[in-house]
Order: sequence, then structure tokens, then C-alpha cells
Amino acid sequence: MPMNYVHRKLCSSEFWARKIGEVLPEFLDGFDLGDEVLEIGPGFGATTNVLLKRVPSLTVVEIDDASARLLRNRYGDRAEVVHGSGAEMPFEDGRFSAVVCFTMLHHVPTVELQDAIFAEAARVLRPGGLFRGTDSQLSLPFRLLHLGDTMNVVDAGTLPGRLRAAGFAEEQVRHVPKEYVEFCAVKPAA
Repeated sequence: MPMNYVHRKLCSSEFWARKIGEVLPEFLDGFDLGDEVLEIGPGFGATTNVLLKRVPSLTVVEIDDASARLLRNRYGDRAEVVHGSGAEMPFEDGRFSAVVCFTMLHHVPTVELQDAIFAEAARVLRPGGLFRGTDSQLSLPFRLLHLGDTMNVVDAGTLPGRLRAAGFAEEQVRHVPKEYVEFCAVKPAA
């Protein structure tokens, strides 16, 4: 989804990659992602770089063509990189042990498309598979960074119900106002 110049520079910077390298491992600790993981919307790949050190097999789906090419050039020998939409994924049902998405849902322009991403995540997960993610919440600095961007902040209060409607169970949502929302849900066993 569209990002302004300053936002692109931040998300592609070494500063951002270092910050993600510090916080993402802690966010993932205690969660078994299994043997075949899908990342939705990795953008410039800071999160992908962390995941590649933690999982045996990684596939990423990225909607932005330029970002998908960058990811393929950078990580294509270690991850399957697919240019496509998380709302209409080209993967078979039940392929992945875990699906993750980090700080990307606010770039999805509508609630309906976010819900389609949730439903697709449930579809491509194996029974018992884990859906884990995080996204930023509205604050003045966050709003300023997104001037000219697509910015559709996830409503933390409705997120558990939206995850259930997409086919998940055991949903857990942690909300820190003006900072972030994190979530975890499981695809029920058949």
C-alpha cells in the first residue's frame, strides 16, 4: 500500500532493521511457529530477516511489486517470495503451521480487506496452526509519519470478534493505547 517518502526511508533504514531485530524475537518467544511459516506484508524485510533465523521454512507474500522484487533479491535463496495480496493468497488450504504479520495491517485500506486477510490466514493454516501479529495504534507521531499514506488503524476492541468471524479460536488481544495492539489466535482442530 502507498507509503510517503519519509515513511519508506524509515522502514528501509538500518535503524528500523536494528529495532525490529531487538523487539521481534521477544515478541515471538514462547510461541511455536512450527515448520512452515507464512509472513504477510513484510515490506522491506526487516521482520523477514528475523524470521529466517527462527523458522525452518518461510514464505512471504507482499502486495507491492517493488518490495517483492527487493525481497526476492535479498532473501530469495532462503525464502519463497510471492508477489500477491494477503486478501487473495495463491496457497492451498492448510499449507502453513503459522501465519504472521507485523505492523502492516494499518496499510490495508478497508476493514473488509483486513477481514479478508484474516479469513485467508485461517484458510491457509493447518488445524491447530497459529496466527500471530502486531500493529501500531493511533498517536500524533504515528499520524504525522503517515501523512499521504494509507492508514486504517485496527480497532483493538473489535479485533477478537473479527478473528472469531474469520474462523479462529483462542484469540488473545493485548492493547497498549497509542502504541500497539498484538494478537494471537489458533485455527481450531478439524
